[in-house]
Amino acid sequence: MKKNRGFKLKFDKNGLIPAIIQDAQTNKVLMLAYMNKLSIRRTLETGRTHFWSRSRKRLWLKGETSGNFQEVKEIYYDCDADALLVKVKQIGVPCHTGNRSCFYRKME
Repeated sequence: MKKNRGFKLKFDKNGLIPAIIQDAQTNKVLMLAYMNKLSIRRTLETGRTHFWSRSRKRLWLKGETSGNFQEVKEIYYDCDADALLVKVKQIGVPCHTGNRSCFYRKME
């Protein structure tokens, strides 16, 4: 991983950036969520993922109601600085449906 200080993330017009959440051990994609500056700050401060809920319009700690927390191991940003990859240790299941990934349905 190339470390880069002084970078600027590119947020969308709503101040959000997509975050792909991936299992740090297996590399399985667990979910996609959105982060803003506050949720990124809280994630870095606590070591647990925080996201911005677009529907509830509020910050949420992943696992705050379910107990299915995500412990952050590494965070990467892409070449355009407009998307994040967050590698985590998943406690429990990541998906509210009870699946091991939010990506469990295949298009045919």
